[in-house]
Amino acid sequence: MSNAVIKKFENFKGDKVLWGAIILLSILSIAPVYSASSNLVYIVNNGTTIGHIFKHIVFIVLGLFLMRFVSMSKTQYLGKVFTLTLILSFILLVITMVSGQTIEGASASRWLKIPGIGISFQPSSIAYLSLIIYLCRLCTKYAGKPDLSFLELCFLYVPILVVFGLVAKDNGSTAVMIFLVSLIVLILGSIKWKYVFGFVGLGGGLAVLFILVALNTNLIKGNRIHTWMSRIENFTSKSSNENDEIQKSKNYQVMQAKAAIVHGGIVGIGPGKSALKQRLPQSASDFIFAIIVEEYGLVGVCVLLFLYTIILFRIITIATRTQGFFSTITVLSLGVMIFVQLTVNIAVAVNIIPVTGQPLPLISYGGTSMLVTYVELGIILGISADIGIYDEEGISRKQTIEEINDIA
Repeated sequence: MSNAVIKKFENFKGDKVLWGAIILLSILSIAPVYSASSNLVYIVNNGTTIGHIFKHIVFIVLGLFLMRFVSMSKTQYLGKVFTLTLILSFILLVITMVSGQTIEGASASRWLKIPGIGISFQPSSIAYLSLIIYLCRLCTKYAGKPDLSFLELCFLYVPILVVFGLVAKDNGSTAVMIFLVSLIVLILGSIKWKYVFGFVGLGGGLAVLFILVALNTNLIKGNRIHTWMSRIENFTSKSSNENDEIQKSKNYQVMQAKAAIVHGGIVGIGPGKSALKQRLPQSASDFIFAIIVEEYGLVGVCVLLFLYTIILFRIITIATRTQGFFSTITVLSLGVMIFVQLTVNIAVAVNIIPVTGQPLPLISYGGTSMLVTYVELGIILGISADIGIYDEEGISRKQTIEEINDIA
């Protein structure tokens, strides 16, 4: 039986160590999600714990199948495919602004419901991934060019600013991440510094204009500027205000998360025994890291971070070993996306940065973000499968890489 399993595992395309870490992390997510989902049942009054964990397992299985499917796709088609999905994402984001819904108790960001089947998803997650692959494609073409035309700059800047603007109205933290990761991609893509600084200046100026218009006019209806400002104000409040009851209520989420982390200690209080999961909002998604610390302690956190470290290390290894600029920058950029989301989630839980509402990759309970993460990893696995491979018809690796760069 074990030999059969090993043989089937060998048929999976891509880095086997990365595959193993992803599968193990996915399986380990089941226990904390099952424990924390009771918050949705007893506090939010939404479904049952069995129903939530079944849904989570379904998304894991679907994500793994999706990851394998993507890993079998040809790298040279990535650029064009995600350029098309980026265009589609623009349309979906506009529709979401008009008709999207807020899912209470699950996320503060807007969702779009598919007519007839009642399934909701976040177009912002799809737009985010599509934008990054699109930028990798452009960077492959523009890398090292001393001068870019006005039209080329528009192709580079406008999609970032459009996605940022459409997402920022309802999901400020995701919009900031999109802007930050896009900036990192431009740097990794060897875009000249004058254009990078120009983008920062243009983006910063438009962001300030957006905030001023949102605060002083009614032109941008339903924006969450005041929510962002309140979170930043709460985070920067001095300890002298900690005894103030109003201040305590504003910092409720962070206080409960910190209490859960302290309660966990070295070995934790045991699976499913969290005492604070019922009092911590978003305990199954945004703050699941705090529940993991409480139930599994420092030991559990070390195991979790070890698996994430393996994933990130393998991503860097793949990026350094793969040939072709497009493949290298794509792997690095997707790794940055995962690393930034991971860092932000943990930083919020330990009160290093204000509350943002970002899920923990491959762990948090959810749909769209989890599936997009599996797609990202599938792309990386697909690129890793091409390392050192020669075409069966005798085409050299060098020729194949040149074709990928040309098509990208």
